[in-house]
Amino acid sequence: MIRKTIELTLLAATVCLALSGCGKGSVYTAVDGSCGPLTIYPDYKEITVPANIAPLNFHYAMKDVSKASTTFSIGDKSVTIKGTEVEWKLSKWKSFIAGAEGRTIEINAEAQADGRTITDTWKIYVSEDAVDGYLTYRLIEPSFQMWHEVSIMERCIENFDETVICDYKHTDNACMNCHTHAGQRGDLSMFYIRGPRGGAILNRDGKLRKLTLNAPGMLSGTVYGEIHPSGRFGVFSTNIILPSFHTTTRNRMEVYDSESDLTVADFDNNRMINLPHVAAPDKLETFPCFSADGESVFYCVADTVALPDDIENLRYSLVRAAFNSETGVIAELIDTVWSASVHNGSVCHPKVSPDGKWVMYTVADYGTFPIDHRESVLQMINLETGEINALDGVKMDESGSDTYHSWSSDGKWFVFASKRGDGQFAKPYFCHLDSEGNPSKPFVLPQKSSRFYELNLKSFNVPDLGNGSVGITVKDSKAMFDAQSEVFE
Repeated sequence: MIRKTIELTLLAATVCLALSGCGKGSVYTAVDGSCGPLTIYPDYKEITVPANIAPLNFHYAMKDVSKASTTFSIGDKSVTIKGTEVEWKLSKWKSFIAGAEGRTIEINAEAQADGRTITDTWKIYVSEDAVDGYLTYRLIEPSFQMWHEVSIMERCIENFDETVICDYKHTDNACMNCHTHAGQRGDLSMFYIRGPRGGAILNRDGKLRKLTLNAPGMLSGTVYGEIHPSGRFGVFSTNIILPSFHTTTRNRMEVYDSESDLTVADFDNNRMINLPHVAAPDKLETFPCFSADGESVFYCVADTVALPDDIENLRYSLVRAAFNSETGVIAELIDTVWSASVHNGSVCHPKVSPDGKWVMYTVADYGTFPIDHRESVLQMINLETGEINALDGVKMDESGSDTYHSWSSDGKWFVFASKRGDGQFAKPYFCHLDSEGNPSKPFVLPQKSSRFYELNLKSFNVPDLGNGSVGITVKDSKAMFDAQSEVFE
């Protein structure tokens, strides 16, 4: 408790110092503000948005700014908002953006700053492609402890409604993590409650089950993974995870696996399928996911090295193996999709696009836990041609990592967690992809208050898109926490 108090005090002091240096401006202004005569935060200049997004509320993040006037126009429709905090009423925003698909919003702004009148103009492009309406994420403090007061949330991104799926108040402050959808389906998803009374909470066709995904011979219970499109199987890693700290690099914390294997869960028959060829003693296998058609498994694999001494030589490649959707067996023959030795880097968190064309992943210099690696970036590879798309323009600065990405159900959008701007707090950013795989400028999830991210002291961890609500409430999670867990063999 003492350490916890010290951490929060130091964090609050850091935020206060940053704010005091910017006057009325944003704590992120220096590194995450927008370009142009008038700086706004969040940066919603020259972005592409879906027509079903919540209002893009922002404020003018400049010292001594006052008397602002902002006019939004689409054709013959226009709305003017007075004041330095530009915050829409939901109904007014929805009326304004209705029918705007494929069109451009023109913004004309004027404000008093630095003793003079400053004008600015920019555009927001409204895509013809809607985005899935629900986003789940874990809210967690970005401190160097295991966990404290964690919650899993679901947000409707068409408005500001947020639902608690599971939280620390009803689970004896247990750790919880990794809410993921299968194929972006709201009715096929899973998350974990850790600890003696925990388990994997499987939501299949709206029915909840609490599962102990562990069996004799496994390193641990399941950690990272994904559900097969059929809903019958899940592919997972089992990991022995260890943290350590750097004292001489800007990446302060390192998390690595001393051991890791793959396993398959058969949800219909309550059994674990453990295969020796994906549990090799001289290899570290982790971060498995299914192809869009469920006929392949992608995962990351590295040669073992002496840890933690040789951590900078720990590099993971991305490989693919066939998957038998009748038996749940991963084939022994593997195909290297992205080679660590060729690219002199390390890959993690692969996710295949719904059309099966792309696999997106995170690349860092080394290791397997990139959220504290400021150099980490998103890339994707064309599975038909092998061509790498560096997603130029997604990585905006070197202040924080880009990780934990999720596709929309049509593959036209993706969301990812980024610590850009402050290097501490992960926030969910959205990008649109055109037909050639070119990304738009990322924009952060809109909030009701334009100053939400300045005052927020939690990270949005593992944002995951869903095409419908999971329909789980904290009451349901409490019932699962108290329920007997099904044993797998």
